[in-house]
Amino acid sequence: MIQPDTIIRNEGIKILIEHLGLLEAERFIMLMKKEPFDYTVWQENLLEDLSIEEISKRAADLRKNRQLI
Repeated sequence: MIQPDTIIRNEGIKILIEHLGLLEAERFIMLMKKEPFDYTVWQENLLEDLSIEEISKRAADLRKNRQLI
């Protein structure tokens, strides 16, 4: 089921505040609004310098850390 935009927006802001703090979350939002941003291009370039093994290790580490929370 696709979540309504309001729920996604609220959850995203909540996560930003939890991980960055209120001021840095607000700063991040302002940066995203100010600068042109293409999420697809960003995603394509995000992992281009990593090997498959490193991507796999990072995914496993992330999964392990999320299970500890």
